[in-house]
Amino acid sequence: MSLQILVGIFFGGLVLLWPATVAGEDRYVYLNWTVEYGVVSPLNVKQRGILINGQFPGPTVNVTTNDNVIVNLENKLDEPLLLTWNGVKQRKSSWQDGVLGTNCPIPPGSNWTYRMQMKDQIGTHTYFPSTAMHRVAGGYGGFNILARSVIPVPYPKPFGEFTVLVSDWWNEDHKVVQRILDSGRPLPMPNGLLINGKANATFFDAVPGKRYLFRVSNIGITASINFRIQNHTLVLVECEGSHPLQRAYDSFDLHVGQSSSFLVTVGKAGAYFVVASTRFTKPTLTVTGILHSRGSGATGATVSETAAATAPGPLPAGQTYQIHWSMKQARSIRLNLTANAARPNPQGTFHYGMIPVVRTIVLQNKAAAINGKLRYAVNGVSYINPDTPLKLADYYNIAGVFILNSIPDNPPPAGTPAVLNTSVLGTTLHDFVEIVFQNNESTVQSWHMDGHSFWAVGFGCGKWNSTLREEYYNYHDAVVRHTIQVYPHSWSAIMVSLDNKGMWNLRSGVWGRRYLGQELYVRVWDDQQSVTTEYDIPDNAFFCGKAKH
Repeated sequence: MSLQILVGIFFGGLVLLWPATVAGEDRYVYLNWTVEYGVVSPLNVKQRGILINGQFPGPTVNVTTNDNVIVNLENKLDEPLLLTWNGVKQRKSSWQDGVLGTNCPIPPGSNWTYRMQMKDQIGTHTYFPSTAMHRVAGGYGGFNILARSVIPVPYPKPFGEFTVLVSDWWNEDHKVVQRILDSGRPLPMPNGLLINGKANATFFDAVPGKRYLFRVSNIGITASINFRIQNHTLVLVECEGSHPLQRAYDSFDLHVGQSSSFLVTVGKAGAYFVVASTRFTKPTLTVTGILHSRGSGATGATVSETAAATAPGPLPAGQTYQIHWSMKQARSIRLNLTANAARPNPQGTFHYGMIPVVRTIVLQNKAAAINGKLRYAVNGVSYINPDTPLKLADYYNIAGVFILNSIPDNPPPAGTPAVLNTSVLGTTLHDFVEIVFQNNESTVQSWHMDGHSFWAVGFGCGKWNSTLREEYYNYHDAVVRHTIQVYPHSWSAIMVSLDNKGMWNLRSGVWGRRYLGQELYVRVWDDQQSVTTEYDIPDNAFFCGKAKH
């Protein structure tokens, strides 16, 4: 009997409980994951890392549009744990989101089963721990959703694929890093960068003249990166689940939490540097891998770090502090209006620029001192997690957990002191909303919204005001994505159709800022109680806080 059949029998009861709306002929993919500590030394310092099934980074997930993915997660850490699925949209089910606002964490020694469908989505995404500062120690991986065979992709079929995870790394234990933040100090500069969990020892084996798809993610928690391959051109073909116009880049900026895919035609036999370096930091951190172009026998898989390959010449130059260059590149990423994505209709049939905006929300980040310690606030509110997940409190009408619209739509007047609160914005299902992220600080910000993709319509310097829409907004072919950067002393604007009912996390991707309060939740709601708009609470849900009994 095959392992697939055995796993199917083991999870048979869980499959029967899956909502009928996702039943039918869509495939089921079963993953058994054990999360535990293990010794790692990516920067030659032995320390405690977080492994999944003994792997660091964790396994790469490759599934197909509309697949039902069942992840049985066993927590063998000494603390409660949740994994979140960065960019994987949980349609009608924020219950599976894996953040503290929607789920009680998995206790040590326990397991929980995520049940998700990759409904109408494609793309290069990631997963990682959302609890405490576990993400510093690992527990992350790639999550790739491939297009169905009946839906053509708008680029030649690659000979092979590589998943490239660029992350930052500290030589201190994740609990030490957490204590630094708890003490009211900012997160220190990381000790280095990694590619797929390694420093300067990652090899990509390829055949000369063949095209390869590089799925690249900035899965770090602090800095933007610039990615490039020596003597090769990166042709952008996918951006967080959408197909952009195909443009060639010598190097490409990926901000915290962002992912993109590139077609790369491999040059003649030899070795070439694969480089990622931090942007807007002093000093600049750099990590290299090797693209090893060999005469024959390559399969597209990463070869052993013992492979005999060295790249000649200096590292290819990349951008370091040039903010204008990065903003110009961001504006160059435009949606391909004639291409399919997860469905056969062209992406451009949704004319977002003609839809009336029902609400404009301006969110301003700020570093602030509260009770003598560093916190980060949004519109004057620094988020604190209650003992009871917001989603459970909302579902069971439990009082005293949060107050709807406990964060204003606009920044408070200058000089207003920041406060601690549980920030929740109330919205109505199918609202079409404009959100402006205002950054008055000197560092690059990164914002991610769970459960939705949005149009990245504009970037600009200085303070945003409504008159800037006409000059700076792209109302025609803005790229659709789930994470957007905001440059220093600048603003970024998105438009989003709130078509996914639930309680959704809107957070800073810069994890130290998120840990110290730079996040909020968006409640997308209507009064219809039906699985056509939102699934019921899972039968295996944990209960905690005021919902425990």
